[in-house]
Amino acid sequence: MSSTEFLSFVPIFSDLAEVTLQKIEKIGTRKIYSKNEVVLVEEEAGTALFVIVKGKVKVARASNDGREVILTILSESDFFGEMAILDGLTRSANVVAIEESELFLIQRNDFLNLLREYPEVAISLLQELTKRLRAADMKIKALSLKDAEGKVATVILQLADDIGKIKQGKVEIERLPLQQDLANMAGTSRETISRTLHTFAKKKLIEMEGSKLRILDYEKFKEIFN
Repeated sequence: MSSTEFLSFVPIFSDLAEVTLQKIEKIGTRKIYSKNEVVLVEEEAGTALFVIVKGKVKVARASNDGREVILTILSESDFFGEMAILDGLTRSANVVAIEESELFLIQRNDFLNLLREYPEVAISLLQELTKRLRAADMKIKALSLKDAEGKVATVILQLADDIGKIKQGKVEIERLPLQQDLANMAGTSRETISRTLHTFAKKKLIEMEGSKLRILDYEKFKEIFN
């Protein structure tokens, strides 16, 4: 897939003309990151915007007691690194590739020039940031108020929204993150994740097949745990 074709699927660039996408292609660069390779480090200077061409990354922070807290998992067509680009401050989280990933990098000055030249990109960026803020607010509320099952369900719903695909009326999450990563997202233990997934399967709410997870009735699942 060419950078031009790929960029048309990125939310902040999807409304741009082909000729504009070609300009963006020329100012950006591609880089391959191996599994578990660190992409960004919290508190370092922000010099580029990253767009995922293929693969997955986790965005995480370290808690006061040294535990990893995963904020989100991003996949193809998602972008990250925009906060440090916009405010000029340091990175707010660590980003690590959880599988081999190809990223498209746009340097800070080039991206700021894009925002000035194409206001529609700035508007799309604001809309995407607002969407992320709402999702973060909902997750904070859910993880602070719900029991263990509710916390795990919240993470499953987040993954379904972010990387799930509808197949034959079911929402399927391919290559489910490792149980320890799920635990770090839910603020619980790996044992709790394993036990809760087993409970959901017994209740016929989900199916597990290797690294795949299927939500058998997405609307019902959301109704139970929202």
